[in-house]
Amino acid sequence: MAMSGFDTASWDALAIAAGEPLANFIGASPRNIPAYNSCGLGLKDDLGALADEAEKLLAGGFRAVKLRLGYPTVQGDIAAVHAVRKRIGDDVALMVDYNQALVLEDALVRGRALDAENIYWLEEPIRHDDYFGTATLARELKVPIQIGENFSLPAAMATAVEQHATDYVMPDLERIGGVTGWRDAADIAHSHKLKMSSHLFPEVSVHLLAATPTCHFLEYVDWADKIVEEPLQIVDGLAVVPHRPGTGVTWNRSAVDKYRLG
Repeated sequence: MAMSGFDTASWDALAIAAGEPLANFIGASPRNIPAYNSCGLGLKDDLGALADEAEKLLAGGFRAVKLRLGYPTVQGDIAAVHAVRKRIGDDVALMVDYNQALVLEDALVRGRALDAENIYWLEEPIRHDDYFGTATLARELKVPIQIGENFSLPAAMATAVEQHATDYVMPDLERIGGVTGWRDAADIAHSHKLKMSSHLFPEVSVHLLAATPTCHFLEYVDWADKIVEEPLQIVDGLAVVPHRPGTGVTWNRSAVDKYRLG
């Protein structure tokens, strides 16, 4: 992770020195990136409140949101899906994420139930490095399997892809090796014709996805908005690649001081 941070900072500095946005510096053509809102929809007992939150996440024109699952029973998972789907409508893409909460047998049961629910992807249902298990799910289920946020460097992604362990991939900038690792991962995805999304770090990931041949979705979170001068813009559900040099991230110094710990 430390290496990834140093690598990303180095690419940022090079792009700033060249006076170009990072996306352009690494060879992308200017374009906006489809984004899904990942700012919430955790496990809730109150399904009415869950549906209210889902509706709020559509602000800004989002046409895709992500719901966390892993209720004690499969019936609980499906009830949460129904509550959210009823509120957001059938035209909004609904991704679901188990955050590695299941074992394979349970994932097969719940995945088969989700097959009938118009789910866009099923993310990390079991342990992230159980590629045999996720390959089984990818083969047996209709709903596409999504993994990748825990790939440690492109070599791990290559291993997963070679084992047909997923239908989509979503590397994490911090774990894949920064900008350099991301570009290698994008080459792997391209060669295997796999759609590639991002995990977190949307301010940088939007640049990288613009240069990714199989670009899919940006995971949008607003966590940095309070401490940057110009937050990432979402227009009609698309993330706008900043035209400022480098990543375009400039820290709001007064906000950084305000939230500083220690």
